[in-house]
Amino acid sequence: VQLQASGGGMVQAGGSLRLSCAASGNIGAINDMAWYREAIGRQRELVAAITSGGVTNYADFVKGRFTISGDNGKNTVFLQMNSLKPEDTAVYYCYFGGLRLRGRWSVKDYWGQGTQVTVSS
Repeated sequence: VQLQASGGGMVQAGGSLRLSCAASGNIGAINDMAWYREAIGRQRELVAAITSGGVTNYADFVKGRFTISGDNGKNTVFLQMNSLKPEDTAVYYCYFGGLRLRGRWSVKDYWGQGTQVTVSS
């Protein structure tokens, strides 16, 4: 299984970006998908998550600004980021939890390679 993230870049404060992350492979099911971020000098933190049933969860610092969505058929998760602030600058990582390959019972968690988001003031 490989996770390919895209959509990062540089934007001015108040701008928007849309991240996407697609998982490829012989995937049977995914329990949940999420976005984390890691800024310089800080620990990786959860930004937003979505379950296979569509239930979402957001960190307080992005509520009302970011929206997570998923396309289970395409094994893809998106993060729409609006009203970006300089403090949103970080490397954003996608996460696929409880991923089960077709024909197998075991599950495993996977991380994407990270995409840089830089917000200038």
